[in-house]
Amino acid sequence: MNAVRRLRAGALGAIVAAAVSVPVYAADAERPGEGSKQSDIGALTGLAVGAAAGGPLGALIGMGAGAVLGDHYHRQQKAKQALAADLSKSEAERSRLTHDVGELGTSLAAAQAQDAQLGDTLKKTDQLGLDVSFRTDDSEISTQALPPLMQLGALAVAMPQATVRVAGFADPRGSEEYNDTLSLKRAQAVAAVLASAGVPASRVVIEAHGKSESQSDAGDLDGYALERRVTVRLELTGASQVAARD
Repeated sequence: MNAVRRLRAGALGAIVAAAVSVPVYAADAERPGEGSKQSDIGALTGLAVGAAAGGPLGALIGMGAGAVLGDHYHRQQKAKQALAADLSKSEAERSRLTHDVGELGTSLAAAQAQDAQLGDTLKKTDQLGLDVSFRTDDSEISTQALPPLMQLGALAVAMPQATVRVAGFADPRGSEEYNDTLSLKRAQAVAAVLASAGVPASRVVIEAHGKSESQSDAGDLDGYALERRVTVRLELTGASQVAARD
């Protein structure tokens, strides 16, 4: 009979220990790094209450029950903390993705605006370009002429709606046939540089004018220098084709 009373008292001690250990643990749960302490507190509390209520046997039962309940509560708190950390991380990732999408939209809008601006520039000026000068009886492009040619080629690549017209010229000295061939070689040399910049050959129109458009007076060396050239123009109209005088 005494044993039964002690068992009942021990069970009572376990219940009381559980009731006491849980709030003690809750107060401690806010201090990270002390998770296992709640199990110890529950065990000690159960031990004390069980011993008071049911003697040694009650103490053992109370200690075990208090430890189990304290540990269970500890695990629940850890799980809640882990879930809260995951939710915080997910929110941070969502915010980062939202920020990246916003920046991408801004970059795309800027690129579209730049493309529209370039298109408007061509429409207003009808054409953009440059002239490449050559030495007498020569079709080799100078080192100084390469950077601006490459830049114009890059602009042409960025504007697929534009045609690049490359026209070669020569001064009036020499035969018509010779100057036709020389002006074509000059235009082809310039077109090769544009191709290296990424301009498709299908968008390049090559023309050879020879000395047919020379307006220099005989012996005007300065005028001759201006006529030994290749003109490069970006145009919005006209289909691409290769043209050369026979």
